[in-house]
Amino acid sequence: MELSIVTTLYGSAPYLEEFYARVCAEAERLTQDYEVILVNDGSPDNSLAVALSLYAKDERVRVIDLSRNFGHHKAIMTGLAHARGRLVFLVDCDLEEEPELLGKFHAEMKCLGADVIYGVQRARKGNFIERVTGDLFYLIFNLVSSYAVPANQLTARLMSRHYVASLVEHKDRELFLAGLWAITGFTQIPVVVDKRSKGSSTYNFRRRIANLVNAVTSFSNTPLVLIFYLGCAIVLTAGIGALYLIVRRLFFGVLLAGWPSLIVSVWLLGGLTIFCLGVIGIYVSKIFMETKQRPYTVIRQIYERRGDRPA
Repeated sequence: MELSIVTTLYGSAPYLEEFYARVCAEAERLTQDYEVILVNDGSPDNSLAVALSLYAKDERVRVIDLSRNFGHHKAIMTGLAHARGRLVFLVDCDLEEEPELLGKFHAEMKCLGADVIYGVQRARKGNFIERVTGDLFYLIFNLVSSYAVPANQLTARLMSRHYVASLVEHKDRELFLAGLWAITGFTQIPVVVDKRSKGSSTYNFRRRIANLVNAVTSFSNTPLVLIFYLGCAIVLTAGIGALYLIVRRLFFGVLLAGWPSLIVSVWLLGGLTIFCLGVIGIYVSKIFMETKQRPYTVIRQIYERRGDRPA
């Protein structure tokens, strides 16, 4: 198999047929030996029905129907694990990322000899809040993580078989896919592209914060180290303060008066304690989830021709 095209389906029915037509037209400019893998991530609309209609008329289409919605990143990893092509093109099917990027990425890969060619937005889409929070996400993550990830990268990427095989070897249950892309290594080259917008993003502020917490705690122990230094700073500050009060009392006969300062100190230290325990709790919960060794996804059914089954 020369080329595998992988995409996930969630609310994708309005775009799927156009996506299929455009990506197949682009693939046929490169090779006739390709497959299209459609992973239905528990889509609430009729995406599965549309995918099965494409499967019925094209033997190169394979449909992986998951038992429920597991999330975009886990569905992607499932699709990549079933890809058999020498090259694997990953792209979202909502047409925000143009299917024609396949040809552009293929030309760059041949020219540069890279293992991965991936898209980076020329200008981040969305309103002011979306752009600012997106920039802050990458800034904070790269400050505390040992593995920097490129800002504003897209799902769309063309990957070699060797890279994909190494990528799916990761067994993280708490997935941050951009981090996995980075730590897998190999030669990865960004290509600046334009991304279309189909409307408001499903990633609201709460989901962005949750994604940042998951990303940082999955790829960095820096918050735990910072807690240690925070404790050291508090102890040092408290020691200096206590020494200052003792000196004032012994040599000047002056005591620090007032309950408000005491209450503020208690609330401050109590809040810091709860915050630090919360950070530690997040790491403990991740250990708990990882030790369960649950699969990324559960597949309800795979629709493929009999001769297409991998060894």
